Amino acid sequence: MTKRFGFTLAEVLITLGIIGVVAAMTMPTLLNSTQGAQYRTAYKKALSVLSQAVVLNVALDDYDLSQATKSGSDGEADGAASLYNLFNNRMNVARVCGANEACASSDQWEIEDDVEFGSADNYTYFFNDGITLTFPSDAQGCTEGSAIDGAVECLGIIDVNGSKNPNRLVTCDNGTSGDDCKVTNPTDVLPS
Repeated sequence: MTKRFGFTLAEVLITLGIIGVVAAMTMPTLLNSTQGAQYRTAYKKALSVLSQAVVLNVALDDYDLSQATKSGSDGEADGAASLYNLFNNRMNVARVCGANEACASSDQWEIEDDVEFGSADNYTYFFNDGITLTFPSDAQGCTEGSAIDGAVECLGIIDVNGSKNPNRLVTCDNGTSGDDCKVTNPTDVLPS
């Protein structure tokens, strides 16, 4: 009689079943964590690109976001100090949808004080790297001299992956906003 050392088919199938169950339980968590890290990195990149555009605009045209006299494209030929000109001239823009154009996003996002984004009353910038920036065309809070609670605020939306899903606005875990906001699983649409 010869002795054979090895595993039976039943032992191998049970081991593979256990590995499959463990993998099925850990894969969704791992994927969500990876996507969350990608969204956070893309958001930081988008903010960095916006910041660099503002710094370049200060150096070349001598105005920053707080000194823009209007948000719209009216008078863009005369080099008016507008948000439209700042973003359009200083960033790598693939396409711009102006106010009342059909290519504006159909998604609606609502943030602070019932400010809605995604309607046809916005400027939407589509950048070559897939990031989308949307801000209201009548952005009174984005122009010089307008203030909300004593501080000038310019509300906008950054979609770090453009038209790709999930296209959900990030929400705070504890339901608050501002400095108390904690986000453990970010999504791709972030207020800025």
